[in-house]
Amino acid sequence: MNDAADISTSTRQGLGGNGGCGLRVAVVIPCYNEALAIEQVVRGFRAALPEADIHVFDNNSSDDTAAVARAAGATVTHVALRGKGNVVRRMFADVDADVYVMTDGDATYDAGAAPRLVERLVNDNLDMVVGSRVDDGQDVHTYRAGHRFGNRMLTGAVAQLFGGGLTDMLSGYRVFSRRYAKSFPALSRGFETETELTVHALELRMPYAEEATAYSTRPEGSVSKLSTYRDGWRILKTICKLFVSERPLQFFSIIGALLALMSVALVVPVFMTYVQTGLVPRLPTAVLATGAMLAAMLSFVCGVIMQAITLGRREAKRLSYLAIPSVRERVSRGLAAGPR
Repeated sequence: MNDAADISTSTRQGLGGNGGCGLRVAVVIPCYNEALAIEQVVRGFRAALPEADIHVFDNNSSDDTAAVARAAGATVTHVALRGKGNVVRRMFADVDADVYVMTDGDATYDAGAAPRLVERLVNDNLDMVVGSRVDDGQDVHTYRAGHRFGNRMLTGAVAQLFGGGLTDMLSGYRVFSRRYAKSFPALSRGFETETELTVHALELRMPYAEEATAYSTRPEGSVSKLSTYRDGWRILKTICKLFVSERPLQFFSIIGALLALMSVALVVPVFMTYVQTGLVPRLPTAVLATGAMLAAMLSFVCGVIMQAITLGRREAKRLSYLAIPSVRERVSRGLAAGPR
């Protein structure tokens, strides 16, 4: 039997437990004031992945989220620092597993799709599978037109700057390999963490995929914590920051080119006057043009230096990533340790 067939069979036999492929699967759920929905989420993922560990990370909620999650059978961890990015940092640091299933605690994502997402990760030896949202059509307010448009714009911006072919970069439903989780620096604080998660995979050229999953409305009475304009602005700022830090040569070359063009535009009339009369009557303009060209050259040099630093950081992250066995290696070792 070939490896792919072995993996597929093992995945179906025992995701998350010691049987089958022996993968340890953890469902990690960031939560803030989701007392009305969290029980449904925990029970849904318990049914979909019976042998997985369910972890709820309560982000300093003011309601009974932690108590409800604990009563439903989840392991609850308190995270005092507000913001989803802070929670993701803590989840990946504290939870030890081979596969991480990350979902929101608002019961909008389909728990029944989890085995399919995990199996795709394992069978294709991927590091990230994104559950792209497909509106279930039951409520027009579930996935509003403004949110769709913003998602397309921001996802398209990331695709243009960093490459990749994701259609739903902002989905909170994802499955990660251990080597992804333990090599992810998690620097963001809030909902912009999905952007950081995506760019991390693209910059290290990790294998990833998308799987369509149903997206449903929240339970009646629960309230979304998203702010369309505030969070959209934060995500846009994060994209810009990541562009500067991950593509410094490109960024500073653009700045340098603009300054150089401005310098040339300013100096041409001055030069023409000098050729005709031998005089430089507009000395301040000539000084400004010279300064702009010097700034353009400095910008380019800064880009070269920062690019070298970025490559060093990327190499360090890559080595950290490679130090951890892939999902397929983990499965193969599990199979090798099984009955002969």
